[in-house]
Amino acid sequence: MTTAWWLAPCAQAHTQFTAVAQERQRQLTKPAGSLGQLEAIAVRLAALQGTPSPKVANVHIGLFAGDHGIVAEGVSPYPQAVTGQMLRNFINGGAAISVLARSLGAQMAVVDLGTVVPLDLPGVRQVRLGAGTRNFAHEPAMTPEQCEQALHVGRETAQAAAAAGAQLFIGGEMGIGNTTAASALGCWLLGCAPAELVGPGTGLDPQGVAHKANVIEAALEAHAPQLQAPLAALACFGGFEIAGLVGSYLGAAQAGVPCLVDGFICSVAALLAVRLNPGCLPWLFFAHQSAEPGHARLLEALNAQPLLALGLRLGEGSGAALAVPLMRLACELHNGMATFAEAAVADRAQ
Repeated sequence: MTTAWWLAPCAQAHTQFTAVAQERQRQLTKPAGSLGQLEAIAVRLAALQGTPSPKVANVHIGLFAGDHGIVAEGVSPYPQAVTGQMLRNFINGGAAISVLARSLGAQMAVVDLGTVVPLDLPGVRQVRLGAGTRNFAHEPAMTPEQCEQALHVGRETAQAAAAAGAQLFIGGEMGIGNTTAASALGCWLLGCAPAELVGPGTGLDPQGVAHKANVIEAALEAHAPQLQAPLAALACFGGFEIAGLVGSYLGAAQAGVPCLVDGFICSVAALLAVRLNPGCLPWLFFAHQSAEPGHARLLEALNAQPLLALGLRLGEGSGAALAVPLMRLACELHNGMATFAEAAVADRAQ
C-alpha cells in the first residue's frame, strides 16, 4: 500500500520552553509544586506547543467505529446492531461524547471503518474496509492491507485536525466486542495471561468474563507463531477502529499535536503506537484510569499518570473529554496567575 509512514520521526518538543515554563511556575504566587500535575501539564504543553503560553482551546475528537467478528463467540451482552445505532446517536447529538463535545466547543469527526450493516448517515465519513472484522478465534481479524488502510485513515483524521489548528486531539471508539479485541492485544503487548487483564467490558457477569478470557487465551495460543511484531498482532486481533486509533496517535505526534488518551481500549492503542514508534509517547497525555480491571496494568506499562479516576467505563472518548477542563485550567493558571513581583507578595526566603 504505502511506505511505513508510522516509522517516520515524530515532532520534537521545543525544549527551550520547558525551562521558560518551569521558571514561570517558580515565580507564581504559590508554593513550588503546590498545583501538582496541573503544573506538569502546563510545562509539558508549553514545550510541545512551542510557546510560553500554552492553550487547549481548539480541541478535535476523532471517533472511529467498526464491528468485530469475535462477537460470534458470545463475548458481549449487546448485539452488533448497536454499533451502527450508536453512530446515529453520535450524529444526532444524543451520546455522551456528543454532549461533551458540545459543552467543550470541540470539533468531532465520526468515521465508520466497517460496521456489519452498511450505513448511510450524513456527517459520518464512510471508509468501509469490510463488514466488520473476521472472527479471530479462527483466523486473523484483518488482512495486512486492511490494517494499513485503517492506520492510514487514523493518520488522515489527525492530520485534518492539525490542519484545522487543533491544540489537542482526542481519539474515541465504538464497536461491540472491542474490549475483547483490545484485551487480546493488551495480553500480547504485556505478555500476560488473559485472566490478569480481561474485565466485564459493557457489562458481562463473572461467568461471561471467564468465557471471554478463555476465548482470548485460545486465540493467543493458536496465533502465537505468527505474532512476531506489533503490526502482526494488530492485524490478528484488532478492530478497524483500534487500528484507526493507533494511526491517529502516530499521525498527531508526527504533526505536532498533543493527544489526550481515553480509557482501556484507547490505552491499548496508545501502547501499540508507542511500540511501533516510541517517539510518540511524549505527545500522549492520559485522561483517566477506568473501571476496567486491566487498565492499571496498561497505564503502568506506559509510565502514565492519569488525571482522573472516576470509575468510568463508557468509552467513546468520553473520559478524555471530561479531562479537558482540567487541562484548560492548568493553562489558565499558568498563564493568568500573578508572579510574586507582580502581586507584591514576598517570595520565600532565598
